[in-house]
Amino acid sequence: MGHMDHAAFGWLTPVLSYAMACTGAALGLRCTLRALGATGRSRRNWLLTAASAIATGIWTMHFVAMLGFAVGGTDIRYDVPLTLASLLVAMIVVCGGVFAVGHGRDRTRALLLGGLTTGLGVASMHYLGMAALQLHGQVHYDPALVALSVVIAVLAATAALWAGLNAKSPLAVTAASLIMGAAVSSMHYTGMLAVSVHVTPSDRPLPGAVAMQFIFPLAVGLGSYLFLTSAFVALSPTSADREASAPDRRPVESTAH
Repeated sequence: MGHMDHAAFGWLTPVLSYAMACTGAALGLRCTLRALGATGRSRRNWLLTAASAIATGIWTMHFVAMLGFAVGGTDIRYDVPLTLASLLVAMIVVCGGVFAVGHGRDRTRALLLGGLTTGLGVASMHYLGMAALQLHGQVHYDPALVALSVVIAVLAATAALWAGLNAKSPLAVTAASLIMGAAVSSMHYTGMLAVSVHVTPSDRPLPGAVAMQFIFPLAVGLGSYLFLTSAFVALSPTSADREASAPDRRPVESTAH
């Protein structure tokens, strides 16, 4: 069995991946709040931004953490189509969960359905991303830990969507984002604990892309998207701001002299 290192660069990748998860969660929650106060096309656009932010944060968290993953006795490569497919899966399922909450009339039912859908999607993204691993040997999973990681993903997704409906103040959103980031990170590392690798030494070149040539630039690009979108959302006026700045159009009562 090959020795696995989940933090080959020390605390850098775990801390950075947690920051990405928290940033995506915070942006997603803020956009969900904006969506609930909007209607029509504006609500749809805010929900799309929320879904893309949460999915990007989760996906970036996973693959930034994977930059620190190493197995003794073998190199690691990534299957490019499968890696991109994992990002697409994350986007689609999180979008479905967010829209279920944003448009559902029965909030409790929408929350449970959205949390289940999103959680299963997050877990699917994780294990699809793991399937993209190319190495000399075989990867095996502990079924009990895999099941636990899926449960954590569903609970984390449900909690995030609940926070999107109920966390109104900036302080509440910040707290919810930190908790969501911790939950997503817990899901990831629980899933990684389920992994064991039986290395088969070989000089055969591995197919796929090196993480630093493919995963790192993609993660940096998506991380930049998160930070730029966060700045845009933070600077864009809310409906309350627009109402406060709108000129007072009420008729002025004349006084008799």
